[in-house]
Amino acid sequence: MDADVPGTVLKRERTRDAVLELIESRSPGDAIPSERALCSLLGVSRPTVRAAVDELVAAGLLVREHGRGMFVAPAKITQELVAGDRSLTVPQAAGAWASRLLEFTTLQAGARVGRKLRMSPAAEIVYVARLRLVDGAPMAIEHLHIRAELVPGLSAQELESGDLYEHLRATHGVHVHEAVQAIEPTVVTRAEATLLDVPELSPALLFERLTSDTSGRPVEYVHSLYRGDRYRIVSRLALGPAAEVAPDREGHHPGIPPGDFAHGDAITSSTRGDIQTGA
Repeated sequence: MDADVPGTVLKRERTRDAVLELIESRSPGDAIPSERALCSLLGVSRPTVRAAVDELVAAGLLVREHGRGMFVAPAKITQELVAGDRSLTVPQAAGAWASRLLEFTTLQAGARVGRKLRMSPAAEIVYVARLRLVDGAPMAIEHLHIRAELVPGLSAQELESGDLYEHLRATHGVHVHEAVQAIEPTVVTRAEATLLDVPELSPALLFERLTSDTSGRPVEYVHSLYRGDRYRIVSRLALGPAAEVAPDREGHHPGIPPGDFAHGDAITSSTRGDIQTGA
């Protein structure tokens, strides 16, 4: 690197790009040179290296371990959104997904959830909170609100295996047809940070989804919190027609448990706000 590049901002940007090249040439968990070694390698000052490294740590690309050094962070789980001819199709995210049940109870809907599900605030819903894991690591917290009359006998096992919509279809004849989903940036609280194994106020993605059946009746309202350091959204915009490809039945839709919409029910999504994620 040219140590005489004028301008602090440009120098920091080039330092960041050089460290990013080191990261991209290694695998998750691999060590990268120390800040002192990077100063010598890149021909820049310690504050410039530290600022660039801090930015990459905040972006979830590097991990600092006290007394051990700096390491390439685990790969982010990428969710691709594809614009089709009539709706936004949602391919499934990578990784092996599992659930851990945090809470499972029946209670009154209340005013806000009642409005979402178009039911009386005094009517009963099944409330479920569960931790979603990918490859064994915590990735998201999901809060599900389901009309109680639709799911008599719903079990914890069904929720942990992610077979809720199959249960609705097979047992109760409820055919899920459409999910309208909004996404926006947020930060995690102390309690959420503990569950997700991240620092308090870490960036996160908030998913809100309202699911309806073929008659337009709301079936389920869900809000989910996904780790911002491990999850990103990539949009692919189709500019012309393409050959149809059979959907992959394995994986995970953002905010939607594996197995949902398993019979080809349509998924439509709306995004609220602009989301920028690290590449």
